Amino acid sequence: MSAIKERRERERAQRHQLIITAARELAETEGWEAVTTRRLAERVEYSQPVLYSHFSGKDAIVRAVAIDGFAELAAHLRRARLASPEPPQALHAVSRAYLEFATERPALYQAMFVMPTDVRFAHAETPPQLRAGFDEFVRCFRPDNPRRELSAEVVWSALHGIAALSDSGRIPRDFQEERVDLLVSRLADTPGGSEPGR
Repeated sequence: MSAIKERRERERAQRHQLIITAARELAETEGWEAVTTRRLAERVEYSQPVLYSHFSGKDAIVRAVAIDGFAELAAHLRRARLASPEPPQALHAVSRAYLEFATERPALYQAMFVMPTDVRFAHAETPPQLRAGFDEFVRCFRPDNPRRELSAEVVWSALHGIAALSDSGRIPRDFQEERVDLLVSRLADTPGGSEPGR
């Protein structure tokens, strides 16, 4: 590859990331309704045709933001799990980290899990960034647990419900720790189904 072609590809990748970052920032400050191709073009100081050369429209931008978010979430969960490597403590740490991520990055979380998207979950085409996040939940269960993937799905689903209901004000945020404690005590089990430590 020529040096000129490499430079052009590098510049294109930088423009691509700049658009994603601008969309995230605009969504976090003004909501996703404010994210339009016109507003983004103004914000990044590119023409709309340049923006459309990177993304076919807003849905494609939201998808790219979501993929970025999945990578961030996976890294966030991994740090939490490695700080508490034993299964029950790991699940507690990862669950808290998940809810913290959803609370601190609401617009990003919406792009990842609430807004319509063509990102496929639990499928051969699932992006590796999403799989990496799910794997952090799986690793919170003992390797000899034959239901560890199912348990990870149930935990993730419960946490998503808690995050969505808290964000909408339908349940108070005050009791997050108690909810996590209850969830972990019910699901951080050994393969025989007994409670942790028994």
